[in-house]
Amino acid sequence: MKHILIALVTVFCFAFPAQVNAQKFENLAPVPPMGWNSWNKFGCNVNEKMLMETADMLVSSGMRDAGYEYLVIDDCWHGERDSLGFIHEHPELFPSGMKALADYIHARGLKFGIYSSAGFKTCAGRPAGRGHEYQDALVYASWEVDYLKYDWCSTQGLNAYGAYMTMRDALYNAGRPIVLSLCEWGNNKPWLWGSEMGQLWRTTGDITAIFDGIQDHGHYKTLGVLQILDLQDTLRVYAGPNRWNDPDMLEVGNGMSVSEDRAHFTMWCMLAAPLMAGNDLRTMSTETREILMNREVIAIDQDPLGIQAFKYETKGNIHTWIKPLSGGKWAICFLNRSTEGETLDIDWSSYVLTDTLSGKNLDLKNNQYLIRDVWQKKDLGKTGQPCRHSLPGHDVFCIILSPLS
Repeated sequence: MKHILIALVTVFCFAFPAQVNAQKFENLAPVPPMGWNSWNKFGCNVNEKMLMETADMLVSSGMRDAGYEYLVIDDCWHGERDSLGFIHEHPELFPSGMKALADYIHARGLKFGIYSSAGFKTCAGRPAGRGHEYQDALVYASWEVDYLKYDWCSTQGLNAYGAYMTMRDALYNAGRPIVLSLCEWGNNKPWLWGSEMGQLWRTTGDITAIFDGIQDHGHYKTLGVLQILDLQDTLRVYAGPNRWNDPDMLEVGNGMSVSEDRAHFTMWCMLAAPLMAGNDLRTMSTETREILMNREVIAIDQDPLGIQAFKYETKGNIHTWIKPLSGGKWAICFLNRSTEGETLDIDWSSYVLTDTLSGKNLDLKNNQYLIRDVWQKKDLGKTGQPCRHSLPGHDVFCIILSPLS
C-alpha cells in the first residue's frame, strides 16, 4: 500500500506542477442525495460485516430501487496514518480493506461514502483531515469513494470557507468525482457559500430521535424534528439542483412513534432535503419500511424543479407548508405539531397565492385540481368542494394537487 501511495504522490506532483485548480465537480446532485448513514443508529460501532449486510439490505428491501443509492460510513472507521501521513482503515474493523468494501458496495449497484472532519480530529477523536487534505483525497480516490461527509470538529482557529475550499480543491485534483457534504452545523452560514464548495451543507446542529424537544449533552445539544424544521423556512432561496440545504439525517425507525416518523419523513421531503436513512435496515419494522419507501412522498423530495417548500399558514398547532412541483403540480402538507388530534376544515377556494421564489401561481378559486393523498395512496376528488380531514397528533396530511387541464 505504501508503494502505491508514493506512486500516487509522484503522479500528483508532476500532474499539477504549477497551480492547483480551484474547482469542484459539477452536476453530481441534480436532486437531493438519498442513501444510508451509519451514525444515528450505530455511532462508533461500525465494521465491515455490518456494512456489507446493510448493503445487501439496501438491495433486498427495495430501498436501492426507491432511490437510496449511497451507503456512507460515518465516524470511527479510521486506523492510523502511516509514516508518510496517509490514512488507513482500522485493520481489525475492516480486515479486507476499504477498497474491498467499496467493491462490494459498488457490485450491488450502490455508491460508497466515507467521513472525515476539517480539524485535527474527528468528532469521535480519530485522525481527521487538517493538513492532510490532498493526501486524503488521493486515498479516497484510490478506494473509489463517491461521497464525503466532512465534519467540523477540532477546528480551532480555522476559517470554514477556507477549510472547505481546501478539501474541495483536493478532491477535484485527485480526479474522482466525489459529492462533498459540508457538515459545518450552520455556524458560519454555509448556505451563503456552500454551493461554491460542495453539493449540500448542514443547516443546524445534530438531530436526535425525538419529535419535539432538545437533548442537552452538557457540552453540546441535539435537536428534535420540530426544532430543526423551525430553522429551515428562511433558507429556501439558497437551495436548488446541485445545492441543497441539509437539515441532517433521518431518524425514522429509531424510536419515535409511527406518526412522528411519518411526519418527520414527509417534512424532509417537503424541504427537498437529502434523505439519509439512519436506522438498522436488518431489523426495521413493516411500518418503517413503508415510510422510507413511499415513492409518492419520495417523488416530492426528488422533484426535478428542486424547490424547497415554504410555510404558508399557521393556525394554532396546524402549520401548512406548500411546495411547487414540476408539471404544474403542488404539494401541500398540513402538519399537526400538537400531541392532540385536530379536525381540518379546508376551503380550497381560499388558496390563491404566488410563490415569490419560483414565480408560480396557485389559484384554487378559479381552477380545479385533482387531490391525491400520498399516505393513503388514494384520490380524494377535486378541489371544487371543501374537505374535512381528521389529523392525529404529531402527524401530517399531505396531498398532491394535479391540474385538470
